[in-house]
Amino acid sequence: MSIASNTPSAFRRTGRRRAAFQEKLVKRIFFLCALVSVLTTLGILGTLLNEAIKFFLDVPVWSFLTGTQWSPLFSPPYQSFGVLPLVAGTLLITTVAAAVALPVGLATAIFLSEYAPERVRKTIKPILEVLAGIPTVVYGFFALTFVTPMLQKVLPELLVFNALSAGLVMGLMIVPMVSSLSEDAMLAVPRSLREAAYALGATRIQVSLRVVVPAALSGIVAAFILALSRAIGETMLVTIAAGATPKLTLNPMESIQTMTAYIVQVSLGEAVHGSLEFRTIFAVGFLLFIMTLVMNVLGYFVVRRWREKY
Repeated sequence: MSIASNTPSAFRRTGRRRAAFQEKLVKRIFFLCALVSVLTTLGILGTLLNEAIKFFLDVPVWSFLTGTQWSPLFSPPYQSFGVLPLVAGTLLITTVAAAVALPVGLATAIFLSEYAPERVRKTIKPILEVLAGIPTVVYGFFALTFVTPMLQKVLPELLVFNALSAGLVMGLMIVPMVSSLSEDAMLAVPRSLREAAYALGATRIQVSLRVVVPAALSGIVAAFILALSRAIGETMLVTIAAGATPKLTLNPMESIQTMTAYIVQVSLGEAVHGSLEFRTIFAVGFLLFIMTLVMNVLGYFVVRRWREKY
């Protein structure tokens, strides 16, 4: 019996059982990691819904979504719960940021993937990653103390707290995300497509814009959507540089307030815990959650619709 138990076939069976056990263990660990993410999301959603529902029992949903006055911390009858000024401020800064980040980020990605020598690419890429790692509060003070005074020399009517400087600096902040993800999508395009275009007499710029960018379009669009979602959810930069004046305006030179900045303001203790004013942060947070969720779902369907498999 002892001799039979030491045969090569017995060792192989033991090795297979050990490998099968390790595979099951690793599979369960990965499943638990995925489950933590799902449960965390459900926990956040449940917390937001629990408090938001209590808020909407006192404030109609329609008046919350369509009201043009936001003054929940005022005393009645001056109290108003129309969230449109916060949404408008958020979208205004996001639009300014997109006007900076999308073209600059895409151009940077094209340069890194199609033009830059390997040594230059290895130098610029880490610098962009460092730029992405700078704390957002630093960006906020940079916008307030450096960018705004520079803009005021050109635009004297520009207020100290304004959407323009906050949007411009936010655009610079999300450039690394756009460029890095777009570059990864472009590098995934097969070299054979480039060589075929060059063989037909195309120039480098034609290959970049008419071959590589269309082939990597799904990844580029996904990078754009993720970057804009990041801009919508940004907190400290807009809290410091954009102001705390909820105003329904399209003028980027005025002081505005974003949804995240309002959440920070109330979270500092200006409202009594459990009061209607306190629950406004959960209503605004739930709306912000829905907005970012819609953008992420849109990005998912865009990637699936225009994804090219090589």
